[in-house]
Amino acid sequence: MAKIRLDKYLAEMGAGTRSEVKTMIRRGRVSVDGTTVKSPETKVDTSKECVELDGTAVAYEETVYYVLHKPAGVVSATRDAREKTVLDLLPEKRRQDLFPVGRLDKDTEGLLLITNDGALAHELLAPSKHVDKEYYARVRGRVTEKDVKIFAEGVDIGDDKPALPAKLNILSSAEESEITLVIREGRFHQVKRMFEAVGKEVVYLKRLAMGSLRLPEDLACGEARKLTQQEIDSLKRCAKKRKSRTLDAMLSGVRAVIFDLDGTLIPSMEIWEQIDVEFLGKYGYEVPEDLKKCIEGMSFRETAEYFAARFDLPLTVPEIEQTWLLMSREKYLEIPLKEGAGEFLKELKRRGIRAGIASSNSMELVESVLNSHGIRELFDTVQTCAAVEHGKPEPDVYLHTAEQLGIQPQNCLVFEDVPMGILAGKRAGMAVCAVEDTFSSRQEAEKRALADYYIRSYADLMTGSYEVL
Repeated sequence: MAKIRLDKYLAEMGAGTRSEVKTMIRRGRVSVDGTTVKSPETKVDTSKECVELDGTAVAYEETVYYVLHKPAGVVSATRDAREKTVLDLLPEKRRQDLFPVGRLDKDTEGLLLITNDGALAHELLAPSKHVDKEYYARVRGRVTEKDVKIFAEGVDIGDDKPALPAKLNILSSAEESEITLVIREGRFHQVKRMFEAVGKEVVYLKRLAMGSLRLPEDLACGEARKLTQQEIDSLKRCAKKRKSRTLDAMLSGVRAVIFDLDGTLIPSMEIWEQIDVEFLGKYGYEVPEDLKKCIEGMSFRETAEYFAARFDLPLTVPEIEQTWLLMSREKYLEIPLKEGAGEFLKELKRRGIRAGIASSNSMELVESVLNSHGIRELFDTVQTCAAVEHGKPEPDVYLHTAEQLGIQPQNCLVFEDVPMGILAGKRAGMAVCAVEDTFSSRQEAEKRALADYYIRSYADLMTGSYEVL
């Protein structure tokens, strides 16, 4: 570690202002390794030499980290001539180089990180890093599933670009709703503007987390404490995961990329929930709570066979399939591609990397979706579970698709949105990137545990902000 001036050493450790510590040194109150030093310009090796002030050792910390439970009415600044700042709330005589990482509006409460680690602050705040920030809010107006979908697609808040896709979770929906929201940016008044865009008003806002750091439940409003070493290490790992990478790193050694369709390339899984309700309701059934889990990963034919076996329906398996096709065709053609998917597919084509589809859906629907978006020509093969013996989580459809592409499994990369599909890709011996999808949001932890990479959207790949798990 480089040597630093003695007055800077003491000022950074909170002994006083730079002018105050200079006076202390000149008055002989400071010693270095037992020898009184009266020159503020004296250089000190912070890793070896012992500095004492009035006989008490002043240990040097290069970086310090505080978590603050910010109250309303306090500004996120290092100094303010009229207002109380967040630094005024620190529990001990503070050093002079601290600053808040980002800002919370004056009327917003919650977690705020205060440090002097500029490198970490950059990793957490840079727009390209897409570090999660979680909020709790009370919102005037009834928040609905329609709002969840709008936020997931990226709401227009009046800037040059819409906000990035965000994860909205409804805790209660009434005249005043309660929600949690995870965003990946920090635009001016962003949460408030997002709700204004859908005709609602945030009346209370509290930040719960930034990256891996969560607001401690036992930290009272207005209080702060130093981070534990475990919290510091976890936060640094989180920032490192988000550190910008090149697409080349992910695609090194990859000769083919294989995509699931539903929930992976298009946000279509909710359509099938609607179809299940309409279809079963026609025959007097409510959708069983375990249905989603029971049919996850099944092929189109396997799902129809499951319905025929479980429910007393006046239809054959082919008739069930045909009914579903008629119910879903128009709805499917209205679904957009996920953010950045088209650009990523074109980039694969430019690089000469082969691309395939391995879907559990029907071939008719898959082909119609690809054609409607004008991307069919970007795929070298389109396969479904109908062509193999077993659906996902068995590896059959991925192995079959790799064979059709003429590429060995170990040189294939899979994109999937649900655990059963991720497991199928891993069982095929392929690397797998998990894709965030509103439908499978409650399975995120399981998806992360199984996959090799994680993306919020395909734009993460083009900006290099995907996660390596």
